[in-house]
Amino acid sequence: MEKDKFMELAIEQARKSRREGGIPIGSVLVKNDELVAAGHNKRVQEKNPILHGEMDCLNNAGRIGSYRGTTIYSTLMPCYMCAGTIVQFKIKKVIVGESRTFDGARAFMESHGVEVVDLDLPECVDMMNEFIDENPELWNEDIGEL
Repeated sequence: MEKDKFMELAIEQARKSRREGGIPIGSVLVKNDELVAAGHNKRVQEKNPILHGEMDCLNNAGRIGSYRGTTIYSTLMPCYMCAGTIVQFKIKKVIVGESRTFDGARAFMESHGVEVVDLDLPECVDMMNEFIDENPELWNEDIGEL
């Protein structure tokens, strides 16, 4: 299977976050097969509880007017906060690296007309499993399970 160039960019964002001491989740926003913005989870780096990968990506996109026709990529299934923003902005397609380590808000997004594609990439699963094994308290904080 050919690798998706945009998922590769999201994975690189996740790796960047990890190198910075953060949670390895990356995201990119695409429109008309062109990169609009990229971001990664910065909760640790910026001490900001809502700066998940998707939120950082959308923040980096800035005011682009309409998000219609965009696709957001994330290395991990979006949580309800990020899913709510995706629904609010009318982003109709989400492509995720995996949902094994966190099943997120897929049903919520789909119930609001969002197409969710789970690539179930071993690379993303392994990256998250390694992080969770090494940082269980930080992970539980991130997903609101402390």
